[in-house]
Amino acid sequence: MQRTMAFKQRMRARELTVGTWIKTPSRIVTEVLGGSVLDVLCLDAEHAPFDRLALDGATLAARSRDMPLLIRVQAPEPAEILNALDLGATGIVIPHVHDVGRTRTLVSSCLYAPGGRGFAGSTRAADFTRVKMADHIAASNRLTTIVAQIEDAEALSVLDELMVIDEIDCFFIGRADLAVALGAPSAIAPEVIDASVRICKAASRFGKAVGMFVPDLGEIPKWTALGVSLYLLESDQVFLLNGAARLMQAVHDAASA
Repeated sequence: MQRTMAFKQRMRARELTVGTWIKTPSRIVTEVLGGSVLDVLCLDAEHAPFDRLALDGATLAARSRDMPLLIRVQAPEPAEILNALDLGATGIVIPHVHDVGRTRTLVSSCLYAPGGRGFAGSTRAADFTRVKMADHIAASNRLTTIVAQIEDAEALSVLDELMVIDEIDCFFIGRADLAVALGAPSAIAPEVIDASVRICKAASRFGKAVGMFVPDLGEIPKWTALGVSLYLLESDQVFLLNGAARLMQAVHDAASA
């Protein structure tokens, strides 16, 4: 699994990485997009109707295609993180990161160490008992990607304290929720843009990778110049809607030619 093994290193190196959100709890959708040219997929368990079995099937599908797979967990809780990693996810997106002490606890729950992630050899991550405990722990701690999502106003006052948490590989800016938190009308409001720039500059000072969803691809040059390297864009739902719109337009254009 060459691509999945290299993903954490790509995050740390701040290589340009492009992925999409999976909103449909279907292993088939994940398998199809797992065979695409994208760099990574992210299952959105926070905002889409994924139960544990659907997460399991989708994770298996991504692994069958050697596609790096992040799971944005339903809630920032150790139990949610444990389940996602035991299923075999490449990494975790932790939503609503803003409290430094709580963030350290959540980060530790991604890794095997005293007080951290619990071990079970019967998981897919441990190849259903076929990997020795010591080997699995070492590989998991070395390869698990940890993405912390900043989307709350409270996080803006503790950016430096969050950035020094070494185990975090990438900070993902959630501009939509940041807009809600700041009382802004949209993700392109000036106060949201200013906050996002602050986050990018803080990450740059500490050599941290930054990720972002952008509503307009025309924004990408600006954010790339500010250090954004991970783009999770559109979704499987958007692909369906855009494909249907293109088909309808193409047929009408051909019929009227």
